[in-house]
Amino acid sequence: MELVFISPHDTIRVIAESIGREARRQLVGEVVRAWVDEIPEAELVGQYARTLADLDENDLSMLAAWHASMEVGQPVANRDFLVRVFPTLGENRREALKIAAGFRGEDAFEAGVAEEQALRVVLPYLSDDRAAEIAQEALELYCWDRLGSEN
Repeated sequence: MELVFISPHDTIRVIAESIGREARRQLVGEVVRAWVDEIPEAELVGQYARTLADLDENDLSMLAAWHASMEVGQPVANRDFLVRVFPTLGENRREALKIAAGFRGEDAFEAGVAEEQALRVVLPYLSDDRAAEIAQEALELYCWDRLGSEN
């Protein structure tokens, strides 16, 4: 029998507040990737467009290079082009969104947006089961962080 005192979502928040910056960034990255996995199919294109809206030219160029590896034609580092070809990526659409969201997250961290704010935005969208999986990963990350990482 398992005793649970706080929800998995709160577990993730508490652990995020208790670990060093690098471990916290890793945890936020895991939460964002889990969030992308849970976005309904019908909402993927819209979310991809919103994510691209916040990317700079360098990020768009790197994303276009990734698109080129998917052989969707000659990619252009342009938001409109990338959104237009997004549906042609098939099963790789979620991976493209994860990459774009990762770029957006890095830009946000560099601009001083706190990881706590990113968690506050994304965590509510995770199902309880997915949050429980991430909470387990967070616990492992906490142990890694506290048992000797250079953070």
